[in-house]
Amino acid sequence: MRNRFQDFMSDRYGNDQLNQFLSTVTLVLIIVNLFVKNQILWYIAIVLLVWTYFRMLSRNVGKRSAENDRFLDITSRFRRNGGSGGGYGRQSRQRSYSSRPTAEERRARREQQKYYRFFSCPHCSQKVRVPKGKGRIEITCPKCRTTFIKKT
Repeated sequence: MRNRFQDFMSDRYGNDQLNQFLSTVTLVLIIVNLFVKNQILWYIAIVLLVWTYFRMLSRNVGKRSAENDRFLDITSRFRRNGGSGGGYGRQSRQRSYSSRPTAEERRARREQQKYYRFFSCPHCSQKVRVPKGKGRIEITCPKCRTTFIKKT
């Protein structure tokens, strides 16, 4: 059964941050509608739910990824890291891709992990790469110039 579901979803877009947001808004609208009993809220919740599943089951990955990128751009000022610099999201504003790393990016990351350690800056959450096997070293964040000591 699991293999059949994986086969079905293999070339579909799946879940992303925009779908998670839409699902949350839908759930909130349904809960509010339990107390308010407004038909318009119910129809809006149904439309959002249908749109969420449409995006999840879509085979047009490029368009869905572009929609998610626009959503991330709009909401970047409300999120913790400001949408750039830290984490696993988009690294560059010029290059647009989904939040999932490609197989080539995962392979490159594994290759780098043989020779480097990756740390997050405690102040700005910027990812910092340092060589392995150097003992306890003082690391200076290139973004905010905060220094911190870590063992490599």
